[in-house]
Amino acid sequence: MKAVQQAFAICFQGIDSAASALVALLDSTTSSHAVKVVEEGPGTFSLESDKRDLSVDSSPLQFRVLDDGRIGSMNREIERVMRGSRVQLILQPARFLFRSLELPQRASEFLDGIVRAQIDRLTPWLASEAIFGWSAPNAAGSDRISLTLAATAHDLVAPLAQAIADLGVRSISVSTTLPDSHSMVTVYERKVQTAVAFGRIRRMMVVILAALGFTAVMSIAAAAIFADRLDAEFTELSRQIAKERVAARGVTNSPVSARRTLETRKQETPSSVMLLEKLSAILPDHTHLVELQIEGRKLRLIGLTRDAPSLIGLIEQSGAFTRATFFAPTTRSTAEIGERFHIEAHIESTPQ
Repeated sequence: MKAVQQAFAICFQGIDSAASALVALLDSTTSSHAVKVVEEGPGTFSLESDKRDLSVDSSPLQFRVLDDGRIGSMNREIERVMRGSRVQLILQPARFLFRSLELPQRASEFLDGIVRAQIDRLTPWLASEAIFGWSAPNAAGSDRISLTLAATAHDLVAPLAQAIADLGVRSISVSTTLPDSHSMVTVYERKVQTAVAFGRIRRMMVVILAALGFTAVMSIAAAAIFADRLDAEFTELSRQIAKERVAARGVTNSPVSARRTLETRKQETPSSVMLLEKLSAILPDHTHLVELQIEGRKLRLIGLTRDAPSLIGLIEQSGAFTRATFFAPTTRSTAEIGERFHIEAHIESTPQ
């Protein structure tokens, strides 16, 4: 019975995912117009849209947001323009915290992970408590890039975005302008699903699931009849396999055999002291290890150095290690001297 419940739970999760995908496909194939919602001042917003006929009414479209996050009264023209639109909400830079970052050129491939991992250090919020984005990277000298991070608390922006989404928009994004620049940075994006379409598609899939579920239940009931017999056969087979293994190994469980196993494991396991002594001879004086991990034949090194790429060649040439490579990006921080590297290598043999 528990297996049936788990199966149905997985099926309903799949239905929700499939329904969401279909709604997203319908949204992408349906044309929609763009609307800019610009924050003019505290609690005051104006609309810019190509859908509006300015020859009929040229008065500005504005609305206010109350202190509790709700949108105040607005005329029907605003509701008509917003319905089914792609909204770009442009907030004042005063709502955001800006930080400049300088990273190695190779970090451009991992910007999302690098920035997310440092949000709690660069801002007063955790990554789960903040919404953030960054500008396009610019060259900053030899093999370096620079970018500007914009971040703010999720609770300060999410209620406003939700209030606009409730007006029937198709999608909404939140942006701001970088200080001393006209460049825009997007910090939040959301596709607003149509609840009616989602519910209709979900109900249709549930009917199909019910038909398939009936067949599955009948199959499970038939399988349950033979479950006890199969369990008994499996237990007997396991017992015979265990008996044959004991016979093949002889006195495997004897104290002498256990001692030999420990001796063999000791001889095959690399010596941490010898590895550390070998590394101290390989690594240059400007390199400092922060962490050393040995997992079987795998060696991991984390530390600081002036020239991280040169360490790969030094480790490979030692003869004791092979397949040396970086398992995480090399980064540079203003609080640290040198580059922080993450190197992984295979221990070929225990250094003598």
